[in-house]
Amino acid sequence: MPAREPDPRDVLVLPAPPPDAVVRYGPHADHVADVRLGGTGPLVVMIHGGFWRAEYDRAHTGHLAAALAAEGYPVAQVEYRRTGPGAEGGWPATFDDVLAGVAALPELVAEAAHALGRPAPAAAPPLLIGHSAGGHLALWYAAHAPAEAAPGGVLALAPVADLAEAYRLDLDEGAVEALLGGAPGDFPEAYAGASPVPARALSLPCVIIHGTTDVQVPIELSRRFVVAARAADAEIALHELPEVGHFELIDPRSAAWRKVTEALRSLRR
Repeated sequence: MPAREPDPRDVLVLPAPPPDAVVRYGPHADHVADVRLGGTGPLVVMIHGGFWRAEYDRAHTGHLAAALAAEGYPVAQVEYRRTGPGAEGGWPATFDDVLAGVAALPELVAEAAHALGRPAPAAAPPLLIGHSAGGHLALWYAAHAPAEAAPGGVLALAPVADLAEAYRLDLDEGAVEALLGGAPGDFPEAYAGASPVPARALSLPCVIIHGTTDVQVPIELSRRFVVAARAADAEIALHELPEVGHFELIDPRSAAWRKVTEALRSLRR
C-alpha cells in the first residue's frame, strides 16, 4: 500500500525546531519576531496567518521558517497584535505593527547575528512571505510602506486579498468584521486603508500562489485582487495550483512546497 500523504493541518500543531533568537521591535508583548539564521542572502520576513486572530500566532509557521533557513535563507517570523477577547489588534493597530516590525527587522536580525557570531543577512531590502491573513498583510505592506522601507519582493500564499468579498463570504465567521469593525458600508475608511490593492506600480516583484481547492480562503479572492491590482501594476503574477488546499503552502512536506521555494528564488533574481 502506498504511503499516505501527510495531513497538512498537522503543521499547525507539530512543534518546530526552536529559533536561534527572539528580537523585540516595540514595547507590546506581541512586538517580537523569531529569528532563524541561514545564509547571507536578503532577510526573509514571514507574516503568519490565522485570520488576524489572537488564537493563532507565529508558531504555526515555524516549520516553514526552519525549512527556509535550512535552505540558506535568514528568516524572521514577525508577530503582531491580533483580534479577539482581550486582544488589542484590529484596525489600525495590527497594520501599525506590521509597518514597524518589517521596517525594523533587518537591523535587529543583523544585531542578533553579530551577538551570536553568525553571518548577518545581506544589506538589502527584505523579502516578504505571508500566508492567508499574513498574505493580505504582506501585500498591504508592499502597497503602503514608505519608499525607503519598501521590500525587495513579496510572495503571498493563499492571501485574504479582497476584504470586502471576505466579509461577504463571512470567512472564519466574522474575521474581517473583527479586524475592521463591521461592514464595508459602515467603515469605508478602514476598508480603504486596509486594502492591499496598490494605488501605483510597486516596482518590485510580487507573486501570489493559491490552491484551487482551498476552502479556507477561496482562490477567487486572489483572482479578484489581481484584476484590481493590475490596473496599477501589471507585473503582479498569480500561480494557481490544481488540487492544492490552504495549508499545503506552509507545509515543507507537501508536493506544493517546491512551488513555494521556486517562487522565492524568483524574487531573489
